[in-house]
Order: sequence, then C-alpha cells, then structure tokens
Amino acid sequence: MIVVQFPSNLGRWLGFVPVLIVVLWLVFTSWYTIPAESVGVVLRFGHFEAIREPGLHFKLPFGIDEILPVAVKRQQKFEFGFGTSGATNPRQFSDEQDREKNMVTGDLNTALVEWVVQYRLDDPKHYLFSVRNPDATLRDLSESIMREIIGDRTVDEVITIGRQDIESSSLVRLREMVKEFQLGIAVDQVQLKNINPPREVQASFNEVNKAKQDRENMMNIANGEYNKAVPRAKGEAEQKISVAEGYKLKRVNEALGDVTAFNAVLAEYLKAPDVTRTRIYLETMAEVLPQVRERVIVDDRITQLLPMMPGVGHGREVRK
Repeated sequence: MIVVQFPSNLGRWLGFVPVLIVVLWLVFTSWYTIPAESVGVVLRFGHFEAIREPGLHFKLPFGIDEILPVAVKRQQKFEFGFGTSGATNPRQFSDEQDREKNMVTGDLNTALVEWVVQYRLDDPKHYLFSVRNPDATLRDLSESIMREIIGDRTVDEVITIGRQDIESSSLVRLREMVKEFQLGIAVDQVQLKNINPPREVQASFNEVNKAKQDRENMMNIANGEYNKAVPRAKGEAEQKISVAEGYKLKRVNEALGDVTAFNAVLAEYLKAPDVTRTRIYLETMAEVLPQVRERVIVDDRITQLLPMMPGVGHGREVRK
C-alpha cells in the first residue's frame, strides 16, 4: 500500500483558489472594447442603460452590465429577386427569390422585378428594443411597398420609362413606414436592377421594343431632316424678300427722283418755254450725236438729197 503525503500548507493554498477565480472574473468582466464602426448599447440587469462610443470602456462586473455592439456606420443592403454570392450579411437575400420578383402590374400583366435597398442602423435603441425582428420587418415593408407601386403602373411604364419614378416613390414611402414603425433604420437608397417580362413572352416583348425603337429612330431622322430643310427654306425666303424690298425701294426712289427732276424742268419750262425747249434740244443732241458714226451737215434749203447722197439709207445720217 502506497501512502501519499501532502505538504502541511496545501490546504491553506487551496483556500486562495476561489478568491483568485473571483479576482480574475472581476478583472475580465470589468472592461470592454467597441469597434470603430459600431456603438455599444449597455444593458444593466437586462434594461437599457446607455450608448457608448467606440473605444475602451469599463462596466460593472459579474454580468451586471451587458454590452450589445451595433454597427451603425456600416452600409448594408437587402437584395430582392436575386442574391449575390459571398455576401457577409446572412439576411442580405432570401430563399424565395422567384416569388419576390414576380409581380402583377396595374394592367393585369406580370413583370419580373429585381431591386436593392441600401440602409444603415441610425438608432441602436429602437433597432434593438422597438421591434422584435427589424431586419425581417424591413424586408417585408420593402416588398409590400414595391408591389403596391408596381400595381399602380402599366407593364410598359415598369419596364421602360417609369424606373426613376418607381425608385423615388418607393424610397419616400419606405422611409415613412420605417419612421412610423420606429425600426431605428435609415434607408439611403432604393435601386431597381433588372426588370423583365415573364420568360414565356420575353421574345415577343423584345420584338415590340425593337419596333418602338425603330419608330423612334425614324422619327428622329425625320425631325433632323425637317430641322435642316425648314430653316434653309426660311433663310432663302427671307433673302428673296430682302432682295425684293431692296429692289422696291430702289425703284420707288428712282421714280421719286424722276418726278422731282421732271417737276423742276416743268417749272423752268413754264417760266421760259422757248429757252427751255432750246436747252432740252441741245442737251438731247449732245447725248445723241456722239453715238453717230458719220454725220453730214447740209443747208436746210436743200430739197433733194439723192443725187448728192447716193449712200443715204446705208448707215449714213443726214441732218439739215
């Protein structure tokens, strides 16, 4: 039989073990660290106490204070109708993607709508204590609002021209509901991704869209030709009108000048008819005679010119 003998002071050392455990527990439960992108919600005996900023802090030990970190500076998102692989947020997309994106439009057609909601946690107290599951509530609200807005529009508006209006309307509506439910969440953006008709009619819908695009293209070409031809025609018309107005002004001025000159001559003629008649005759002869090639001046008493001028009538001029 083997007898083990313990040191005589072992019992005294064993008495310090509980004290040591309590001291270590006190040390390790008296401080905590909050990450840079988060804040810490302090619960004392399970009730809300305070919100702490990032950094090192002290608390009441032995589980009296409980710290819940909330990432308030992290941009998060929900994906509806699709899912991105490798997402760090387990609630980023759901397992019912086909059901989420299948929606009925206002004209009783169907469309496959995919969208994204980007949000942040801006009120940790409301986020933790106002609603039991705020993330699931936000997903349900976003899907309900999107279905309501899609249901008020035709399928053509949803797929073509109504994207921006749908995004803005759903963002405003979602913010109102989040504030009303006190989710403690700030919605930053609602962004539509892919919007397509059902797969069964997608080929026909693409043909219709192609026909519309061809029509728009032809209308743009026609408008371009119109915009080129009409200004050119207007310019030519204005040019011709300007030329006609200039010619009109010229003719009127010439006529007024002739009238003025005639009236001046008439006034002089009335004063001295013989003198005026002689002056007019002399001025007229001064203009005409330089244009005649050959001139023969004879006495006005000659009555017969043919024996003397056999060439008269062949380009010669005879004056008395």
